[in-house]
Amino acid sequence: MRKTFMFRLYPTRQQISLLSDTLELCRWVYNETLATRKNAWEQEHKSLSLYATNKLLTGWKQAQPELGRVHSQVLQNVQERVDLAFQAYFRRVKAGGEKPGYPRFKGHGRYDSFTFKQSGFALQGNGVQLSKIGLVKVKQHRPIEGTIKTLSIRRDAVSSWYACFSCETEPHPLPTSAKVVGVDVGLKSFATFSNGESIANPRFFRRMSRSWRKCSASLPKRR
Repeated sequence: MRKTFMFRLYPTRQQISLLSDTLELCRWVYNETLATRKNAWEQEHKSLSLYATNKLLTGWKQAQPELGRVHSQVLQNVQERVDLAFQAYFRRVKAGGEKPGYPRFKGHGRYDSFTFKQSGFALQGNGVQLSKIGLVKVKQHRPIEGTIKTLSIRRDAVSSWYACFSCETEPHPLPTSAKVVGVDVGLKSFATFSNGESIANPRFFRRMSRSWRKCSASLPKRR
């Protein structure tokens, strides 16, 4: 069973710049991969596979040396996202009944995460070591369970950064019990159980309304 553990990151200014650059380079690879697959179909009626687009990365790195600042598996994951977008598109076309929604290009600032698939990261003390970026401080507020499989670095809408560890964990079955009870929710009591017990209605609004009336009475009257 997969379980994700998300922790807040506190990168330095220099690390924020490197993280932001990584997102922009990933966005470029995403758009370039999408354009390549789109053009191959429109011009040659040829469908490119994920393996075929992975082979293009070597040439792109030679033409765009800055791509070397990003871990190779991160760039491969970007192309996997494009492939998944096409799979979902063709699935909707085949199923019918809903708008297929052709995969879209990502505008500036519209790419907000990148993923290390197997390597390129490691937890070290109170930080996480990221390839090409360095040791980034992390607030690990709970222990990680299971075996870490992937790490995704995400930037939210207010430019806060998070580390999301996807882990393979053992399922924990719910405890079993021979005791069974029926519950009825009503107006006179909040809940009544089949064994005769009940929970009184807390009547929050009625109690608060008394306080509101007292507060209103203490306010100076308008003339």
